[in-house]
Amino acid sequence: MRNNRVVFLDYLRIVACFMVILVHACEPFYLGGEGTYIANSYDAFWVTIFDSALRCAVPLFIMTSSYLLFPLKVETADFFRRRVVRVVVPLAVWSIIYALVPMLGCGEGFDVMSNLKNLLLNFNMHSGHLWFVYMLIGVYILMPLLSPWVEKVSKRGEQIFIAAWAFTTLVPFLNQAALAFYGRAEVYGVANWNEFGSLYYISGFIGYVVVAHYIRKYVDWSWRKTLAVAVPMWIVGYAIAAVWFWKQIPAEYPVNQSIDLAVLMEQSWRFCSTGVAMTAIAVFLVFKKINCSGWFYDKVVLPVSKVSYGMYLMHMFALVAILSYVSTWGLATPWTMLISTALTYVVCAVVALVISKLPFGKYVVG
Repeated sequence: MRNNRVVFLDYLRIVACFMVILVHACEPFYLGGEGTYIANSYDAFWVTIFDSALRCAVPLFIMTSSYLLFPLKVETADFFRRRVVRVVVPLAVWSIIYALVPMLGCGEGFDVMSNLKNLLLNFNMHSGHLWFVYMLIGVYILMPLLSPWVEKVSKRGEQIFIAAWAFTTLVPFLNQAALAFYGRAEVYGVANWNEFGSLYYISGFIGYVVVAHYIRKYVDWSWRKTLAVAVPMWIVGYAIAAVWFWKQIPAEYPVNQSIDLAVLMEQSWRFCSTGVAMTAIAVFLVFKKINCSGWFYDKVVLPVSKVSYGMYLMHMFALVAILSYVSTWGLATPWTMLISTALTYVVCAVVALVISKLPFGKYVVG
């Protein structure tokens, strides 16, 4: 704790933000063409290596966002008022910007009026990364409802919930098993007339909120024990995510198939799947041990952490242009991904920090 800041959360935010940008820098190397396009085995290898480690970024954002908020310590009305200013208003601002301004290479077929009408129901497809904020708002809505429960539940009761939630992370794989055995990917009460099966109500991102609370309240391990638990957990989770993805890739290149193949490949990368959950919890446990403050924290980590939400909102504008430019350098695939990500990160950090100094800055970058 430093100046009322939990230091490790700031480190985790800036790292998770970099991870998200790198995830999106990997996408052109397996998405495209008819929907799924992989040029060669080299690209497939590096996408598998990077992305399997990076998909935990979204759960990490959820855990950092809820760590100090859950259970609620303020009145519900005040909680929502703050979320509107810090989360909803910047979302609205950037949704309108993406609807009005085409990104590099997205000008063809860009229809401003259609984009604006779409915002009445959802984000536009060329600003698909905003899905995260819609989900986060849903998590915030649930927090006041679950706060009385988490304040009263015993440690054992919380463990039972987490265990039940952990089982739900197997659902993507259970769906594939059901498809293979029964010809339909539906389990535990799910049917074409009912998407809310018996596991629905204890599944999803709310599990990460409860896990973060449990770690804050009950986990105070030494470095030795933390690493003894987190390292094997991360390795197993990473293996699940990577092996599944790799096994779904056809043997002959280039791969140019429908988006259905990418959906199948990404089953192990779903944010509430087993491998991703394991890597996210492992990373969170390790970062919780970090308490390094000083000049670097005060001058770099803390300022960037404060604008990380704004960086997330704006990063697609910068990434599309920068990735397009770096791709002309003739670099190997991993270097194209990493350099594009690093440049995008720096550009977004600088822009977000400048905007944050303006009188209206909090309505743009949170």
